[in-house]
Amino acid sequence: MKEYTQPRIPNVIISLAEIFGTEVNNRRLEIPEKFGNGHCAGYIFNEHIRMIISDYELKEDLVIENQDIDISKKMIFFKFQNIFPKTEITHTGKSLIKMPSVLIATSRLNIDKSITIHSNTATINIEVDANYLKGLFDFSKKSPILQNLLQNTQPLLFEQIVFSSLLRIVNEILTKNFDTIFELFFLRIKAEELICRLLMELEKRNEKHLYSLNNNDIQTIYKVKEQMLEHLETPPIINELAIYAHMSPSKLKRLFKQIFGNSIFSYYQGFRMNEAARLLKEEKLSVSEVGYQLGFTNLSHFSRIFEEHIGVKPKKFSSSV
Repeated sequence: MKEYTQPRIPNVIISLAEIFGTEVNNRRLEIPEKFGNGHCAGYIFNEHIRMIISDYELKEDLVIENQDIDISKKMIFFKFQNIFPKTEITHTGKSLIKMPSVLIATSRLNIDKSITIHSNTATINIEVDANYLKGLFDFSKKSPILQNLLQNTQPLLFEQIVFSSLLRIVNEILTKNFDTIFELFFLRIKAEELICRLLMELEKRNEKHLYSLNNNDIQTIYKVKEQMLEHLETPPIINELAIYAHMSPSKLKRLFKQIFGNSIFSYYQGFRMNEAARLLKEEKLSVSEVGYQLGFTNLSHFSRIFEEHIGVKPKKFSSSV
């Protein structure tokens, strides 16, 4: 059997170390103080799967050559974001904690010869060869989403909320509570477990036909999402969002559901109730204060919607925390 000899650190980590004039120690790069703060770590487990963990702030964005690009391989990208809890202040002055989520994309969306290293990054990125995954599962009778994702011939993007059981796996990766001799073995198993569970979630989606995406459409859909979530007190009106997006209402609804796996209003309502739970738990607001702040005029209606999403009435939830 041919021995696997590829370097165990992604080239992007090595390139950053050269720019910063420093070294990578035990696959981890500490950002020098004159460039920013934080760290990133990279792992190439084998020829099929790699992972980069980043939690840093740079004083300015960087653009470096993408030495890891290989158009002959059909890679699938999993980008976990908002997994390091941070409060974001919107342009309207409101504090908002973004929900942990993962972006799942085909390599057809990532063919640039350069990479922008953003100044504020807190993510886990996992890349896996689609052909490797196809050898592990029988998707012949499964959902169109999985079939199209693994064929990897279209530019596709999906976003999935990271639920509690996935967060536990993420935390196991971040805490590294194991002997270093097991590091690569342990992290590879956890990376593959994350991928498996995410594919299981995508398989539940019921889209029958998928539309190829371009960067302009993706940026527009995300601007619509941010616009909607910055105004949780105002239920979204599709026609107004369509005008804002310069899209037809039908295209807006179709692409939003394809990316997020939910209708615009259902996504809004779910996020609205999670924000209600946060305000009750962390800001210690009363039930009536939260209801009115989030645009409800009927507190009984607020209580019913909250229970549908969170599982208990807001008063009971508030007293329990």
